[in-house]
Amino acid sequence: MHCPFCTNQETKVIDSRLVGEGSQIRRRRECAQCNERFTTFEMAELVMPKVVKTDGTREPFNEDKLRSGLNRALEKRPVSVEQIERLIHRVKSQLRATGERELPSEMVGNLLMDGLKELDQVAYVRFASVYRSFEDIKEFGEAIAGLDKKRSKTSHKKG
Repeated sequence: MHCPFCTNQETKVIDSRLVGEGSQIRRRRECAQCNERFTTFEMAELVMPKVVKTDGTREPFNEDKLRSGLNRALEKRPVSVEQIERLIHRVKSQLRATGERELPSEMVGNLLMDGLKELDQVAYVRFASVYRSFEDIKEFGEAIAGLDKKRSKTSHKKG
Protein backbone atom coordinates (compact mmCIF):
# COMPACT_ATOMS: atom_id res chain seq x y z
CA MET A 1 0.00 0.00 0.00
CA HIS A 2 1.47 3.37 -1.01
CA CYS A 3 1.45 6.15 1.55
CA PRO A 4 -0.96 8.83 0.33
CA PHE A 5 1.30 11.54 1.81
CA CYS A 6 4.80 10.65 0.56
CA THR A 7 4.06 7.70 -1.79
CA ASN A 8 6.47 5.43 0.07
CA GLN A 9 5.65 1.77 -0.51
CA GLU A 10 6.47 0.59 3.01
CA THR A 11 3.52 0.91 5.37
CA LYS A 12 2.54 -1.20 8.34
CA VAL A 13 -0.88 -2.11 9.69
CA ILE A 14 -1.31 -0.90 13.27
CA ASP A 15 -5.00 -1.81 13.75
CA SER A 16 -7.64 -3.90 11.92
CA ARG A 17 -11.33 -4.35 12.58
CA LEU A 18 -14.41 -5.62 10.79
CA VAL A 19 -16.96 -3.05 9.64
CA GLY A 20 -20.08 -3.06 7.45
CA GLU A 21 -21.59 -6.14 9.11
CA GLY A 22 -18.37 -8.03 8.51
CA SER A 23 -18.23 -7.34 4.78
CA GLN A 24 -15.27 -4.93 5.05
CA ILE A 25 -12.02 -4.67 6.99
CA ARG A 26 -10.91 -1.25 8.21
CA ARG A 27 -7.13 -1.02 8.53
CA ARG A 28 -5.24 1.77 10.26
CA ARG A 29 -1.81 2.09 8.64
CA GLU A 30 1.38 3.99 9.34
CA CYS A 31 4.03 4.99 6.83
CA ALA A 32 7.54 3.71 7.62
CA GLN A 33 9.13 6.84 6.09
CA CYS A 34 7.02 9.88 7.10
CA ASN A 35 5.17 8.24 10.05
CA GLU A 36 1.82 9.61 8.84
CA ARG A 37 -1.21 7.48 9.60
CA PHE A 38 -4.11 6.73 7.27
CA THR A 39 -7.09 4.38 7.01
CA THR A 40 -7.86 1.88 4.26
CA PHE A 41 -10.90 -0.31 3.70
CA GLU A 42 -10.81 -3.74 2.11
CA MET A 43 -13.70 -5.76 0.73
CA ALA A 44 -14.04 -8.77 -1.52
CA GLU A 45 -14.81 -7.93 -5.11
CA LEU A 46 -17.05 -10.61 -6.55
CA VAL A 47 -17.23 -10.19 -10.30
CA MET A 48 -20.47 -11.22 -11.91
CA PRO A 49 -20.37 -12.74 -15.40
CA LYS A 50 -21.70 -10.77 -18.34
CA VAL A 51 -25.09 -11.77 -19.68
CA VAL A 52 -25.38 -12.76 -23.35
CA LYS A 53 -28.87 -11.93 -24.57
CA THR A 54 -30.71 -13.96 -27.19
CA ASP A 55 -29.83 -11.41 -29.89
CA GLY A 56 -26.12 -11.90 -29.12
CA THR A 57 -25.56 -8.60 -27.32
CA ARG A 58 -23.64 -8.65 -24.07
CA GLU A 59 -24.40 -6.58 -21.03
CA PRO A 60 -23.19 -6.49 -17.43
CA PHE A 61 -25.26 -8.46 -14.94
CA ASN A 62 -27.87 -6.07 -13.53
CA GLU A 63 -29.15 -6.94 -10.07
CA ASP A 64 -31.71 -4.11 -10.21
CA LYS A 65 -33.21 -5.60 -13.38
CA LEU A 66 -33.41 -9.00 -11.68
CA ARG A 67 -35.07 -7.51 -8.59
CA SER A 68 -37.53 -5.51 -10.71
CA GLY A 69 -38.68 -8.62 -12.59
CA LEU A 70 -39.09 -10.53 -9.33
CA ASN A 71 -41.02 -7.69 -7.72
CA ARG A 72 -43.44 -7.54 -10.66
CA ALA A 73 -44.03 -11.29 -10.49
CA LEU A 74 -44.42 -11.20 -6.70
CA GLU A 75 -46.70 -8.15 -6.57
CA LYS A 76 -49.45 -8.67 -3.97
CA ARG A 77 -48.11 -12.13 -3.09
CA PRO A 78 -47.36 -13.24 0.50
CA VAL A 79 -43.57 -13.24 0.08
CA SER A 80 -41.28 -11.25 2.38
CA VAL A 81 -38.47 -8.93 1.29
CA GLU A 82 -36.05 -11.31 3.05
CA GLN A 83 -37.25 -14.23 0.92
CA ILE A 84 -36.77 -12.15 -2.24
CA GLU A 85 -33.26 -11.11 -1.15
CA ARG A 86 -32.35 -14.74 -0.38
CA LEU A 87 -33.50 -15.77 -3.86
CA ILE A 88 -31.47 -12.98 -5.49
CA HIS A 89 -28.43 -13.96 -3.43
CA ARG A 90 -28.87 -17.64 -4.37
CA VAL A 91 -29.18 -16.85 -8.10
CA LYS A 92 -26.09 -14.61 -7.99
CA SER A 93 -24.12 -17.31 -6.14
CA GLN A 94 -25.16 -19.93 -8.69
CA LEU A 95 -24.10 -17.66 -11.57
CA ARG A 96 -20.71 -16.91 -9.97
CA ALA A 97 -20.19 -20.60 -9.16
CA THR A 98 -20.16 -21.45 -12.87
CA GLY A 99 -16.78 -19.73 -13.13
CA GLU A 100 -17.74 -18.45 -16.57
CA ARG A 101 -17.13 -14.88 -17.74
CA GLU A 102 -20.29 -14.87 -19.85
CA LEU A 103 -23.57 -16.70 -19.42
CA PRO A 104 -26.70 -16.85 -21.59
CA SER A 105 -29.64 -14.78 -20.35
CA GLU A 106 -31.69 -17.98 -20.58
CA MET A 107 -29.68 -19.43 -17.70
CA VAL A 108 -30.46 -16.41 -15.51
CA GLY A 109 -34.17 -16.70 -16.34
CA ASN A 110 -34.25 -20.44 -15.68
CA LEU A 111 -32.53 -20.05 -12.29
CA LEU A 112 -35.06 -17.38 -11.37
CA MET A 113 -37.97 -19.55 -12.47
CA ASP A 114 -36.64 -22.51 -10.47
CA GLY A 115 -36.44 -20.30 -7.39
CA LEU A 116 -39.90 -18.84 -7.95
CA LYS A 117 -41.36 -22.32 -8.42
CA GLU A 118 -40.27 -23.13 -4.85
CA LEU A 119 -41.13 -19.71 -3.42
CA ASP A 120 -44.55 -18.91 -4.89
CA GLN A 121 -46.22 -20.80 -7.71
CA VAL A 122 -48.49 -17.92 -8.76
CA ALA A 123 -45.44 -15.67 -9.12
CA TYR A 124 -43.73 -18.46 -11.06
CA VAL A 125 -46.57 -18.58 -13.62
CA ARG A 126 -46.59 -14.76 -13.85
CA PHE A 127 -42.85 -14.63 -14.45
CA ALA A 128 -42.88 -17.55 -16.88
CA SER A 129 -45.72 -15.98 -18.90
CA VAL A 130 -43.63 -12.86 -19.53
CA TYR A 131 -40.24 -14.57 -19.77
CA ARG A 132 -41.42 -17.26 -22.16
CA SER A 133 -43.83 -14.91 -23.99
CA PHE A 134 -46.90 -17.10 -23.65
CA GLU A 135 -49.09 -16.63 -26.70
CA ASP A 136 -52.30 -18.29 -25.55
CA ILE A 137 -54.12 -19.93 -22.66
CA LYS A 138 -52.78 -23.37 -23.65
CA GLU A 139 -49.25 -22.33 -22.68
CA PHE A 140 -50.51 -21.12 -19.29
CA GLY A 141 -52.19 -24.48 -18.82
CA GLU A 142 -48.97 -26.33 -19.64
CA ALA A 143 -47.01 -24.27 -17.10
CA ILE A 144 -49.63 -24.96 -14.42
CA ALA A 145 -49.76 -28.65 -15.33
CA GLY A 146 -45.99 -28.78 -14.82
CA LEU A 147 -46.50 -27.40 -11.32
CA ASP A 148 -49.22 -29.98 -10.61
CA LYS A 149 -46.88 -32.81 -11.70
CA LYS A 150 -44.19 -31.54 -9.36
CA ARG A 151 -46.66 -31.21 -6.48
CA SER A 152 -48.07 -34.72 -6.99
CA LYS A 153 -44.54 -36.22 -7.03
CA THR A 154 -43.58 -34.50 -3.77
CA SER A 155 -46.88 -35.35 -2.06
CA HIS A 156 -46.56 -38.93 -3.28
CA LYS A 157 -43.09 -39.19 -1.71
CA LYS A 158 -44.38 -37.92 1.63
CA GLY A 159 -47.30 -40.37 1.68
